[in-house]
Amino acid sequence: MRVLRDRASLSFCDSQLELRINEIARPVKPSCPIIRLCYLLIGLEEAISAGKTLKQRCYEFDVAHTSVLKRAQDTLCTILNQVDQKNSCTVYKNWRLNERHYGSLTGLNKSETAKKYGEDKVKLWRRSFDIPPPPMEVDHPYHCHIRNDPRYVDGPSECEFPTHESLKMTIQRTLPYWNNVIVPQIKNGCRIIISAHGNSLRGIIKHLDNITDEGIMELNLPTGIPFEYSLDETLKPLVSMKFLGDDETVKRAMDAVASQGKAK
Repeated sequence: MRVLRDRASLSFCDSQLELRINEIARPVKPSCPIIRLCYLLIGLEEAISAGKTLKQRCYEFDVAHTSVLKRAQDTLCTILNQVDQKNSCTVYKNWRLNERHYGSLTGLNKSETAKKYGEDKVKLWRRSFDIPPPPMEVDHPYHCHIRNDPRYVDGPSECEFPTHESLKMTIQRTLPYWNNVIVPQIKNGCRIIISAHGNSLRGIIKHLDNITDEGIMELNLPTGIPFEYSLDETLKPLVSMKFLGDDETVKRAMDAVASQGKAK
């Protein structure tokens, strides 16, 4: 992504199977660089669709960033296949782009958790800015599996390894990667695609748009719909969240995300 002297264009596309994909990209011959992010909740079909959209718009990438989680990596692979760049884009994987650590709630279905604890409690844990869920204790069925996973051999360190996270804590461990790794690449002219997750992406969006703590709690990223930002030379937004989809489709997608975590 090349930052021009007068403006840069940044677009996001976020994806999931529980995963979100942030794509930082630009067209082959753009007037300005872009970061694209598209959120795909169901998974493969949406990833294919997002990839086709990028292909049709002639996006190409030099560098890809993703989390160490398989779901985000699979989505990234699908996107790169669709844009014919599976073997020509350098991929970086880092734990700082992982989804938020839900502590003792890990492994629980959102709707079942809401039914057990109540929707208000689940929303407090999952969507509040600075209140984390209960920590994952050593007797949790996933504790040893996560802590001994070879994907974490290069980080986080013992003191950095989360046992639970609020959105605030997620942002605090995501932004150093954005600032120290991704931003320099953007300034050096790299065209970038990021495949990450809803909460790590919300941290970047909060940072770019200077959204309040309360405001970011209410942000529901729509599934499967790319959107883009236009940035100035300091990477400040000139245009924020320009969705590449019709208003009704965007609204339905946002409503679907907002309904997650409600008891059925």
